[in-house]
Amino acid sequence: MTTSGTKHQSISSIPVKVVNATSGLRSVHPEFHWKRRSVQFLVLILIVLIPASGLFRIDPKAAAFVVLDRQIWLADFFLVTGAWLFLASSLVLLYSTAGTVFCGWACPQNLMAEWANNLTRRLLGKHAEVSLTGERLRVAGAKDGAANWALLGIIFLAAAMFFALIPLFYFYQPSVVWSFVTLQENAELAGSLHWIYAVCVVIIAIDIALVRHFWCQYACIYRVWMHSFKTKQTLCVAYDATRSDECAKCNYCVTSCFIDLDPRKTDVYDSCINCGDCIDACNRIHNKHGTSGLLRFDMAARTSKGANKLGDTIISLIARMGWTIPFVLLGAAMFVWGLWSYEPYHVAVGNADIQQGGTVQAYRVALSNKLYRSADLRVRVVGLPPSSYQLSAERVRLLPVGRESVMLSVARDLPRGMYSMVIEVSAADGTWMGRFPVQHFSEHRGGL
Repeated sequence: MTTSGTKHQSISSIPVKVVNATSGLRSVHPEFHWKRRSVQFLVLILIVLIPASGLFRIDPKAAAFVVLDRQIWLADFFLVTGAWLFLASSLVLLYSTAGTVFCGWACPQNLMAEWANNLTRRLLGKHAEVSLTGERLRVAGAKDGAANWALLGIIFLAAAMFFALIPLFYFYQPSVVWSFVTLQENAELAGSLHWIYAVCVVIIAIDIALVRHFWCQYACIYRVWMHSFKTKQTLCVAYDATRSDECAKCNYCVTSCFIDLDPRKTDVYDSCINCGDCIDACNRIHNKHGTSGLLRFDMAARTSKGANKLGDTIISLIARMGWTIPFVLLGAAMFVWGLWSYEPYHVAVGNADIQQGGTVQAYRVALSNKLYRSADLRVRVVGLPPSSYQLSAERVRLLPVGRESVMLSVARDLPRGMYSMVIEVSAADGTWMGRFPVQHFSEHRGGL
């Protein structure tokens, strides 16, 4: 007993150092997947918040764009031109640098398609295929039941009904959309809106159930335009061919690609959407052995053969941004200036078609409110004696985006000659003033 106890004491006195088995290894958790999902949901939320907050929407009655509750006319040159210049230049910059990152990280179509793929495989089998890909229908025998098909159809229909509401926010205010959802009467709702909504539901349901990534590969306008600007220096998934022996018997990256591509053989013009799932899959395998994966995002992999790939990438970016960034900044500056110099009201003066002896004696002053709130305006005439004219109203109340007219009658007994007058319209709160010059000719001959 004494000898045994001494032995145990000797063993217990040996220092033992516990080493974390995962120390020195990178995390095996996906690097891009959760980030991409977060961006996709954030973009979806922004798509709803942009019109709901009044930042941008379309007024179907006036057939006009609305920015920050301001009705935009074609006459608002800086706003219209600046917005289009900024958007077009930004898209060109995105095309040429990040390529299809928008498709994989922001496009709602891909979010819906991926969700539909996952739900289909959960209900109809791990390798189920029911979308429009050219392949025959593939369903697991154990799950090929009416209940699973019915559940899948109901969920797809419910999703289509939800997503079909989003476009309504771009044409109606949230309160009006809520009236539509709760089946309440609202004068602002178009009589045919329920039919339009039903058509949208059918289109989205077909898209979710059958079209999915077929749209991305063959019908997407973004991808068509991208082909005009995408180059070998555009961001892509790069493969480290020098370590190809490490993946000779592994197709994990291929099976993880929901576009059905081989990420090791990407080309300039292919269906890759730069989602990063293949990179996560490769890293997940190699992280178990303490090494990095063979796939990565790169911008110089197709052109740079030297060691200074970072320098080549920077030079390539500067070359492409050198002519696009100025247009992006110019468009943004024009848009901001357009908001700053925006004219909330519009005044125009024309002939009221009341003539005496061939001379115009009356004018119509057309007033327009471009804001989505009521406004009080004052009207006066500068350049004529007060006794020589008469206004039908000197104060006008304009409804939100409303229009009113004021009649201006000029006395017939003005001495013969040309008179320069200005129709001056001002907001009651003193925040705006507009002027419209008018040349009035009087033919009256005194004493004749």
